[in-house]
Amino acid sequence: MFDALDFPAALRSERLVAIVRGSDPDASFRTVMTLAEAGVPLVEVSLSGADALGVLRRARAELGPGAWLGAGTVLTARDARLAADAGANLIVTPGLGAGSEEAARLGLPVLGGVLTPTDVIAAEAAGVTALKIFPASAMGGPAYLKALRGPFPRTPFVPVGGVDAAAAEAYLGLGAVAVGVGSPLVGDAADGGDLAGLRARAAEFVKVAAAAEAGR
Repeated sequence: MFDALDFPAALRSERLVAIVRGSDPDASFRTVMTLAEAGVPLVEVSLSGADALGVLRRARAELGPGAWLGAGTVLTARDARLAADAGANLIVTPGLGAGSEEAARLGLPVLGGVLTPTDVIAAEAAGVTALKIFPASAMGGPAYLKALRGPFPRTPFVPVGGVDAAAAEAYLGLGAVAVGVGSPLVGDAADGGDLAGLRARAAEFVKVAAAAEAGR
């Protein structure tokens, strides 16, 4: 198990963040647990899902204090505080703002959303832990990551949005520190769908992440 205070090292080791956003709290909880059992230890529960704070509390109780458990779609300072109270030890935001600022004040690592070079400069000045390129697919996918890495070669980028297994392989090959994956991995599991399918998809993404780590 990695050090729960060293998120950058966890990203570089695991290379994959799963994003759970469900309409069924029980199914969302089962999805988080299935991902952890399938070898995906970095999991984000989006606050836009049903009873996300409850899902976070249940998952934290089951996974214990040393596991990574993120809260996503954190927009406000209140969101950040509620997520931390529910057991999140990672805050994920779609952009920079009050949510990321409050998370930093609380001492939590932040995976902060950026899109433009101006955003990247602002995020690095704010001390954001890693930078979530969102929505990556809408900006040209791997080609956009390649363009951003020109002026920012050492920035820890995590592309998110429309990342399937092929795109994950491409992003990681181009220097992304990790990728964030929602529906191409989770499918309908967080809405009550098939967990066997989730396990099969998780195995595919874990294989891609492991190959990228081995090739570094």
